[in-house]
Amino acid sequence: MASTDEATLSDFERQALKDRTAELRKQASRKGGSKKEKDLQDVLDTIEALPEPDRRIARMIHEVVTEVAPELDPKTWYGFPAYAKDGKVIVFYQQASKFDSRYGTLGFQDQAMLDDGPMWPASYAIVEVTDAVRSQVRELVQKAVG
Repeated sequence: MASTDEATLSDFERQALKDRTAELRKQASRKGGSKKEKDLQDVLDTIEALPEPDRRIARMIHEVVTEVAPELDPKTWYGFPAYAKDGKVIVFYQQASKFDSRYGTLGFQDQAMLDDGPMWPASYAIVEVTDAVRSQVRELVQKAVG
């Protein structure tokens, strides 16, 4: 049996649940426009609300994903800007500011086609936007969507 400490959610986990609940409530209460338009606006609003450098990194990821993989649908996912195919998140940006972390991460879910033998990375730390970073993000997103 788990102790009280083990059964308790961390502050970050509680906040993630609150964020997801708020996302679902917001989606259920929206009027007018298509779901895709509303989800896109949610992502853009989420990105614009981020502090720097997270905002700059999230903007770059959004630009790259929408250019390289226009078939992915923008949506928020636990407070993260994310991009999905057939309702399943493929790629997302976990901002550093959300967890008071040293860096944000470009993450990929199991639907991403990044497989490379018996082991491969599924997330990448990003601390700033450079041409080299943009190029690497472009390559990863292209590979992820196939």
